[in-house]
Amino acid sequence: MKHNTTTGAPDFYTFARGFLHTYMPTIRRLSPKTVEAYRISLECFLTFLTDHEHIDRARVSFDHFDRTHLKAWMIWLADDKQYSARTITLRISALKAFLAYAAAEDVSLMALSEAARTLKTPSAPKKPIEYLTEDQTRAFLSVFTGRTGKSRRNRMLLILLYDTAARVSEITALTLADLSLTKPGHLTLTGKRDKTRIVPLAGKTIEHLRVYLKEFHPNIAGQPATRPLFYSLRGGQPVGLSSDTVAAVVKQAAATARKTCPTMPARIHCHMLRKTKAMDLYRHGIPLPIIMRLLGHENVPTTAAFYAFSTIDMMRAAVDAATPTPGDPAEHPLAEDALQALYSLR
Repeated sequence: MKHNTTTGAPDFYTFARGFLHTYMPTIRRLSPKTVEAYRISLECFLTFLTDHEHIDRARVSFDHFDRTHLKAWMIWLADDKQYSARTITLRISALKAFLAYAAAEDVSLMALSEAARTLKTPSAPKKPIEYLTEDQTRAFLSVFTGRTGKSRRNRMLLILLYDTAARVSEITALTLADLSLTKPGHLTLTGKRDKTRIVPLAGKTIEHLRVYLKEFHPNIAGQPATRPLFYSLRGGQPVGLSSDTVAAVVKQAAATARKTCPTMPARIHCHMLRKTKAMDLYRHGIPLPIIMRLLGHENVPTTAAFYAFSTIDMMRAAVDAATPTPGDPAEHPLAEDALQALYSLR
């Protein structure tokens, strides 16, 4: 029951369970990790109420979600728990989302939600964006020379990571069905909450992909559309590469590139390539709304004018203009036994 049988007031625990176990995973379709983050934030507030405010957990109600308690919680998070400004903001945002849900379910909670919404969280210090310079990017993408099958696979992987500014999870999820090399060439990426977007491919990247497909996906017309673009064999069956495998390739490439490019950052991760691509586009004068659309970001104000000029052809021209290339792809036949060994690498 959503209301206390004695007082008639909305029952906090009923609403909380509905929020965490029904609304977030089945209606919002958020990932289990995201739902768990919301649960941790609610549990954190309950811990504050019980440990600091000495309120019996069984007696917690929506009366304790007023601004006075929330402000005291923020002070407790900063002073007692020593949480960073970013973590405090995440905790408060989760509670605001819960109260907005509760208010939508019960209008009597609307004032409580509105009061919480006006709370200002501490500003986190802004960190400079980490990205590679053009020389560093060129050195990084040129590490794998293509002399071996593994080298050619890894080269294609890095080129596509950079060229599409994709998240690593989007790259590992790619299948043959997501790839189109006929003019205009593009990829269909599936991002957060299963939302898809079309990303144009640079002309040089399409050339590399044609060679890659010929070697690693022979007889492509006869392959199932769900076949992973990048995969290894397990028990003779193709399985998409894991994020850890891609991260290991990036780390290896950075270590090798550092030998010829001493300025290469000490730590390079997959997301840095995404930021590098965005910065390269920005430096070439590409409007920010187009860059944000390419990245698949949602929380960016858009206008009808933007939709009028942000076409796939414009994005493709931007990608072509900002793409350092490691050279032309070369044909390298690979024996069947070598292919089997390559596909089994992790």
